[in-house]
Amino acid sequence: MSPLAAPALSEAGVVLVLFSISLIPLAIAGLTLINTGLGRTRNAAHLMMSSLCVMAVAAGTYFLCGFAWQGVTGGPAHAVSIGGKQWNWLAGQPWFLRGVEMNGSPASLVVWMQILSVALAALIPMGGAAERWRLGAMCVSTALLAGITYPLFAHWVWGGGWLAQLGVNYRLGRGLVDAGGSGAIQAVGGLTALAMAWILGPRRGKYTMDGVPTAIPGHNAVLVLFGCLLAWAGWLGLNSAGAILFTGVAPLATVLIGVNTTLAAGSAAVMAAVVTRVRFGRPDASLTANGWVAGLAASSAACAVIPPAAAMLIGLVAGLVVPFAIENLELRLTIDDPGGAISVHAIGGIWGLIAVGLFGRFPSPAAGESGQWVAQLVGVSTLLGFVLPLTYGLNRLLNRFLPQRVAAEGERQGLDLYELGAGAYPEFMTHTDEFLQR
Repeated sequence: MSPLAAPALSEAGVVLVLFSISLIPLAIAGLTLINTGLGRTRNAAHLMMSSLCVMAVAAGTYFLCGFAWQGVTGGPAHAVSIGGKQWNWLAGQPWFLRGVEMNGSPASLVVWMQILSVALAALIPMGGAAERWRLGAMCVSTALLAGITYPLFAHWVWGGGWLAQLGVNYRLGRGLVDAGGSGAIQAVGGLTALAMAWILGPRRGKYTMDGVPTAIPGHNAVLVLFGCLLAWAGWLGLNSAGAILFTGVAPLATVLIGVNTTLAAGSAAVMAAVVTRVRFGRPDASLTANGWVAGLAASSAACAVIPPAAAMLIGLVAGLVVPFAIENLELRLTIDDPGGAISVHAIGGIWGLIAVGLFGRFPSPAAGESGQWVAQLVGVSTLLGFVLPLTYGLNRLLNRFLPQRVAAEGERQGLDLYELGAGAYPEFMTHTDEFLQR
């Protein structure tokens, strides 16, 4: 089976893709507001400021070398021969985007989308490491993500790399299919959040001397819920542009993509609200928001190749799993994830990849052979067996030379004052709680 390839786009198709890509900043803004709202007042300005810096570093690093490693299908690449088959493992494009004409060509559309996509992926770890991650170290870690981890996996999926070649070389359906980035954006970002949560450890005061977690609620549910609406609009563009550029669907398929994205997010949010209503007596706003974004993350991979009923089922599963995942990471594994990034993006993204193998319907009967689910599992295994150790190792090494966790005084005082010198809400007292001793 040959991998799915983008059709030649008409001028109207290029305009549609450009419009879709232009919506992606709304997803970035939404995720920024969610991370900020789920933090405490003493760290709100730091989280917003860090988001701007992270986006700038991610875009700049991708411009410098990220696209050179990712490339596009059919472009120059490095390959190895194993078992008589060629396996493409790294692109060979020039640095600084040299040779890419910014004129609406397929390569230029990929570049524009990927600059925004890598910025979105770089924001995800901030949710898992919030309130204890130094700004300078965060920017260096983002450069590692945008310059190494992200483009490497994105090349394997979207740049004609070996995961995409599983269909050609081993007749595993179409190879790994990930239209809007459930794996390449969401899972890569979520697994980086997991690595950072491990390296930094929990926030001071999160666990008592007996190891019992204490509740540290976010400071603004309105920001969180408004962020969900912005994220939904941005995801419509992300999924539409990705599906057209990377899975070969016609521009008119954006109708199906929009329906599927909305149904997945909505059903996930409703399920999360029901789960928290049953368990706690009232629906929880922050967990419902986490469910909404998990539905968006899970919808991305399969948005163009599933019927609406399957999209709703994907969302229901995501909304059911996320509240329990957040609770178990905190209670049983002592992983402090203030924004729920690990459960929402890593687990939600991985579920989205698996869902392609379970529910995907492809353009021709030959493309829908049973091997598709195997290709999806190979992609998941690569994320867990290679991407997670790689990002953990890179950040652990960075931590030896540039400590990533802020000093204890910074956590007590709040990162707004400690690192920026001014609070987000100077007109009223931002915190009065005392930290418990671990």
